[in-house]
Amino acid sequence: MNTTNAVPNRIFADTDLNLIHLQAELARIDVLVRREVRRWQLAGQNPDHSFRGLHISDAEANRLLARPFATSWGQTTSLEPAEAALFDRAEAEARRQIESVTAQANAQGRVTRWQYLAAEFELDQFELDTLLICLAPALDLRYERLYAYLQNDVTRKQPRVNLVLDLLCGPGPNRLLELSRFFQTSNLFKFNLLEPVVGKNPAGLSLLNQTLCVDPTIVCWLLGTYRPHAKLGNHAELIRPTARITDDSFAQTQSQIDNLLGDEPVMVFWGADRLRQEEAAKSLAGQGGRALLRVNLAEVIADGVPAPDALRLALRDARLVDAVPCLLGWDACLQNGTLPSILLAELCAHPGAVIVIGRDGWRAEGTARTRRLFWVEFPMPSFADRKILWNYYLGAAAEQLNLNDIAGQFTLTAGQIRDIVASAQDRANQQNRPLQNEDIFAAARAHSSSGLARLARKIEPRYNWADIILPADQIAILKELVSTVRVRPKVLEEWGVGQKLASGAGITVLFAGPPGTGKTMAAEVVAAELGLDLYKIDLSSVVSKYVGETEKNLEKIFDEAERSNAILFFDEADDLFGKRSEVRDAHDRYANIEISYLLQRMDGYNGVTILATNLRANLDEAFTRRLQFAVDFPFPEQADVRLRIWESLFPPGVPRVPDLDLPLMAHRFKLAGGSIRNVIVSAAHLAAADGGEVTMDHLLHGLRREFQKMGRLVDEKELRLDK
Repeated sequence: MNTTNAVPNRIFADTDLNLIHLQAELARIDVLVRREVRRWQLAGQNPDHSFRGLHISDAEANRLLARPFATSWGQTTSLEPAEAALFDRAEAEARRQIESVTAQANAQGRVTRWQYLAAEFELDQFELDTLLICLAPALDLRYERLYAYLQNDVTRKQPRVNLVLDLLCGPGPNRLLELSRFFQTSNLFKFNLLEPVVGKNPAGLSLLNQTLCVDPTIVCWLLGTYRPHAKLGNHAELIRPTARITDDSFAQTQSQIDNLLGDEPVMVFWGADRLRQEEAAKSLAGQGGRALLRVNLAEVIADGVPAPDALRLALRDARLVDAVPCLLGWDACLQNGTLPSILLAELCAHPGAVIVIGRDGWRAEGTARTRRLFWVEFPMPSFADRKILWNYYLGAAAEQLNLNDIAGQFTLTAGQIRDIVASAQDRANQQNRPLQNEDIFAAARAHSSSGLARLARKIEPRYNWADIILPADQIAILKELVSTVRVRPKVLEEWGVGQKLASGAGITVLFAGPPGTGKTMAAEVVAAELGLDLYKIDLSSVVSKYVGETEKNLEKIFDEAERSNAILFFDEADDLFGKRSEVRDAHDRYANIEISYLLQRMDGYNGVTILATNLRANLDEAFTRRLQFAVDFPFPEQADVRLRIWESLFPPGVPRVPDLDLPLMAHRFKLAGGSIRNVIVSAAHLAAADGGEVTMDHLLHGLRREFQKMGRLVDEKELRLDK
């Protein structure tokens, strides 16, 4: 039904007219109740009998047997003509009052809520009267006692189906015909206008004995207030949106939305950027002068409400308040990427525009569509759009910040950018200073990295360029890596280079060298320089002997990493990246599948992935060709290189004797940086325990322990200082 045609004006009459109309309708029902009570009295019932409904006498049994089929007790007795005329005049007066108040509202170009309810849900007079009979006890408690009297049961304070038929139908076939109105397929129940009373309708109860009440949402709405259905709970919100989106990053989609006004399709908003989806929904409703009913179906379903019921109630409430339904969490309604036909049918049956919001696209199969589906993707904002969004949410503060760096380093949704700006401003305010780039970077890291911490170990960068002791050409490669990350969005998106790439936009890096040569340190320096989080994944714990498990483990990591804006540092890559040769058995074939999957995910990851290996010789050329950067971390064979490592790793705050001979340690002992660090840490602890400064004896003792840990034979002569 087109509600625009049924109710030409969507403006409700004022509160007084609405309530006067409702009161007049109830006055007409009151006449029906009074007439039925009078018939019962004339039929010989004693309303003052203390045991009514608790005892059935022989006489009552005989009266029941004598009564015609499908006839109520009161209908066996006729009113006197004069008395019947009084009831008829009272009913006519109520109808005149109804006509008067509706005419008054319509003359003002408005409709009462009762008129709107009837038109919107296509209710005929019998259904409206049924609704009024069930509504009466919610507005006037005397009807509870009257209904108990008419139902011969003091515990029956709400009307049963049988009582409704008594009040609205005469005896005979018409009563049986109207009984079908109480099937679940009728509009009263299909739209949850009427509901069974909880605790009064056990399984197996006959239809005539079912006790009914009006949904409290309908009661509140008729009185002028909207309260979502109990099953929707706090997951529904009625919004009066402003007009259109106010920033420039969404111009194309805004234009699409403008073209849809008046068409009223089912709009499928999908993609990663939920805030932009919701803003687009508000814009659509606002430009049409409509409210927006925002319902999170995923949360409703999580509360135990079946998806069809959740959708039906959300659409019902939207019609009730004359709002565009905006259904969030749509992915919870899908089954293996497909929308069940029952849900598609509900969407298509809704008479106005519908907006569904989810992350994934989906298929609508198995059902002939009766409505147009209009798909709008909301992907992660591009580099150019991110700059617009940062500028929009930062306002005047944007002039003091480097938006190119901020937009380039973090791939974020509009909602994340909004929240990050708020957090960064709080951080700056706490320190009583203007907003700085570091505030934005710190807030962005905090908003990006929560999920990945469950799957990988976060490393806090401690080092800078001065701490890395590597050949100059390898340092140059690391700095080139940092520069590439910074300008990548400009090159790939603004210059269009990304359109020419056969693989993805990920930056893949190989760190190769023996243990302790600075691979983790270099990763920390790169992360610190870029202001990004660093997560270390031990590939030895990811690789599984079970077919398919390794890929599942990697999938979890990369799926979460897509939302983290972090650098992924895969350590112990040798467990996966052995020398790939011809396939000799099923295990070799499976190993190659694992490697191919990892390379595929690395290429597609919108960030930096670093693979660390101790044995570069184990990697074949086909693999290394797919990496953008390869940095070698050679073992420090030269004594002068080792001396630089000793000096860079020895903290200035550690007290040491003046004659501590670091050149001797560097010249005599061939150690990688990791081992040198361990020796210094051990010596510092020994010195602190002795209450003094670090001496050569402390260093040599730490060296002895490091050799033992490495499984290397300790030559005590080599550890003598007088050698």
